[in-house]
Amino acid sequence: MVKRPDGMSAFEFSVLSGLRAGQLNRGSTPRVEGVHKLTVIAQREIAERKVVRSTLEVSSTESLD
Repeated sequence: MVKRPDGMSAFEFSVLSGLRAGQLNRGSTPRVEGVHKLTVIAQREIAERKVVRSTLEVSSTESLD
């Protein structure tokens, strides 16, 4: 079992892990060593802060269409 980082909610950890596992499944290079399933690799990457979330900022004058 991988322990999530302090200050990160369980929901955020699971969503980020799922998104990263999808990237790994599509061929991204893992950032941690080891022979594990892709979901565990993704969780370890996030727990070790080798993958972090980024935010998309949209100004109020930009259209989302």
